[in-house]
Amino acid sequence: MASLTIHAVGPIDADTAWQRYARLDAWASWAPQIRRVHADHRLLVPGLTGQVESVAGIRVPFRVEAVDDVRRTWSWRVRVGPVGIRLHHRVHAREGGCRTDLTMNGPGLVLAAYAPLARFALRRLVRR
Repeated sequence: MASLTIHAVGPIDADTAWQRYARLDAWASWAPQIRRVHADHRLLVPGLTGQVESVAGIRVPFRVEAVDDVRRTWSWRVRVGPVGIRLHHRVHAREGGCRTDLTMNGPGLVLAAYAPLARFALRRLVRR
């Protein structure tokens, strides 16, 4: 198992970036790889399960492990066949905007392949 952390800095405030994470219906607006999220709830809550549908129509099952609205952090696991990845997200306030970090744990080749797309999505998350 490998670990990889990426981040993005942008002009929106931390609360706005956090709401873009917290509202599942907003994910497709900043994550171009996501068409929609299928889940029983529309907000991030611990224990939430569902599927993220890619623009290619592939559905990836997920389970939200933890959510901390005060600290603006959340963690989840996704699985594609035998490959599982744990993702931990953080949003930090900073002067002139915010910073978001994503730490991924999983097979190194999978993380390396996904990192460019994740970086692009994070940059969109923190932009106006």
